[in-house]
Amino acid sequence: MWLLVTLVWALIRTMSSVTPFAEWLARCGLATALGVLAFDLADRWPRQTSSWSTRWIWHLLAVLIAMPPATYLGYALTVGQLNVLALGPGYRDGWFATAFLGVLVGPWIALGALLHRSEAFAQAQAQDFQLKSSELERKALDARLRLLQAQVEPHFLFNTLANIRSMVRRSGSEEATAMLDNLIAYLRAAVPEIEAEDSTFEQERRIVCAYLELMRMRMPDRLEYAVRIDQEASTLYCPPMGLLTLVENAIKHGIDPSETGGRVDVQVTVSGPRVHVRVADTGVGLRAGSRNSLGTGLSNLRERLELVFGQDAQVRLVSGQAAGMVAEAEFPVRHGGRA
Repeated sequence: MWLLVTLVWALIRTMSSVTPFAEWLARCGLATALGVLAFDLADRWPRQTSSWSTRWIWHLLAVLIAMPPATYLGYALTVGQLNVLALGPGYRDGWFATAFLGVLVGPWIALGALLHRSEAFAQAQAQDFQLKSSELERKALDARLRLLQAQVEPHFLFNTLANIRSMVRRSGSEEATAMLDNLIAYLRAAVPEIEAEDSTFEQERRIVCAYLELMRMRMPDRLEYAVRIDQEASTLYCPPMGLLTLVENAIKHGIDPSETGGRVDVQVTVSGPRVHVRVADTGVGLRAGSRNSLGTGLSNLRERLELVFGQDAQVRLVSGQAAGMVAEAEFPVRHGGRA
């Protein structure tokens, strides 16, 4: 801005006089530099403006007041004499015209600089606000995701402990020891996942197998299961406790209420860029009034997937072909999880 103003000002004065362009360049350059200095001083003083004035008034006044002495100093340095007015009417009129032009144009240039600064400040504030808003939104989503992850129903744990207590009362049952071993295996696999930010299907497989083995010991004549996960899916991202949520849903709403029990089949496949999770059971199936409802566990799982993948994730619950229910989840392939 200083260079542009200097060049334009010097060109205007050169065209209206016989003084060389280089001399006008020195005069106008010095005057413009002093105007910029006055503008900068108005930024720093006074530190606090009174209620009847604002900072921009000080900027305009500073530039307005600085122009006459600044142009006079430019003349004095280029002619080599402090008393420029004593050199004659030509120098006096030339300084007066230069000072008038500076007084006329300088405040407008200062005002333009202030407007540009205010726009830049507004943009910086908007970007800062957007950044903080995005950070707060991300933290809110993280907190919400952690809350949903923590909503894993522990009903099976209490039922298991009740069964162990009953068997131990029958004086040292071997089944009690086996069930305790499976419970310990489940807790070792599951507890770290509750606070985890991500997981893989291999980690989820260990949890699900330990859980299903506990359920099989609880109802040995009423439950069969199979877990099949594609090799290429083992290292892919799975919401922590997500696969267990689907399996729990099959046990709680399908196998447990059935007098004859049933079978749970867990299958995870990869098809191109998407992961397909399918948990089918041969239990009591969908009951009247629940056809369009996913229930708390599946609803939470769908919400967690939407927080991660947006609308590109799906959770469905449909009736099985012969009996029971089929819960399905589908979302994009994503590599992740802890080693």
